[in-house]
Amino acid sequence: MIGKGSKGFVRTLVAGASIMALAFSAACGSGQSAAGSGAKSGDITQQTIKPGKLTIATGEPAYEPWVMNDKPQSGKGFEAALAYAVAGKLGFSKSDVVWTRTTFDTAIAPGPKDWDLNIQQFGITQERKKAVDFSSSYYNDTQSVIVKKDSKYADATSLSELKGAKVGAMIGTEGYDYAKKLITDDVQTFNDDAAVAQALDAGQIDAMVAGTVESVYIVQSGQVKNAKVIGKVPGSQDHSGTGIVLPKDSKLTAPVTKAIDELKADGTLQKLQDTWLAEYTTDLTELAK
Repeated sequence: MIGKGSKGFVRTLVAGASIMALAFSAACGSGQSAAGSGAKSGDITQQTIKPGKLTIATGEPAYEPWVMNDKPQSGKGFEAALAYAVAGKLGFSKSDVVWTRTTFDTAIAPGPKDWDLNIQQFGITQERKKAVDFSSSYYNDTQSVIVKKDSKYADATSLSELKGAKVGAMIGTEGYDYAKKLITDDVQTFNDDAAVAQALDAGQIDAMVAGTVESVYIVQSGQVKNAKVIGKVPGSQDHSGTGIVLPKDSKLTAPVTKAIDELKADGTLQKLQDTWLAEYTTDLTELAK
């Protein structure tokens, strides 16, 4: 999760319209119609928190490029567009989707939920699976390192050159795990990437480790002034991936997983990634160990 910067990214209306069309192209004829059937017949649209509606949660606020301009209802941004594509596969129209907000931590904590799906870059882990369900993965991110351009670490091309640096990361993330494993045992932890970015901007730490997409956005949006991404952490691709979170033992877990798998198979998922994520992951070198 990252903090919102003052600089957004402008995209053409054509791009926005094409993604909306893509997100809903599978809606017609996929999933069962709510009309004439109820929960007992196995109609997924009637087995949600609010029957006939699909309640989808995301972060407060939601960040680019996952959700553009903090408006998931627009369908613009990788996760916003994906959420509507999944909704269509389940048989819900755009007007049937209800958006709500949660924090990252409460979404994956044990206990009852007041939403059907939660999408905000949740890494799939065995520990989290004890409390919630996950769909299959829809994205596999890497981790990257951000420093200030005037830092003595600005020209580092390897992790070994970061030894001695004060490194920060969001607690409970892949970024924290890789920073601790490969850079230093003494990683300073923060509740979210916005706080890590603030610490780096203020000179309280020398470097931060976060997901590559978030890292590029933090720099481009100016959250850390005069900063740069020096490279990706070697071997940091998340093989388990990022999934949609569902309440534990949800009746929607299997259908949502099937929807993600179908979107992979028909090329929709790759098209969404090419549209919303390509500029955040290209032209970055991998750091040496």
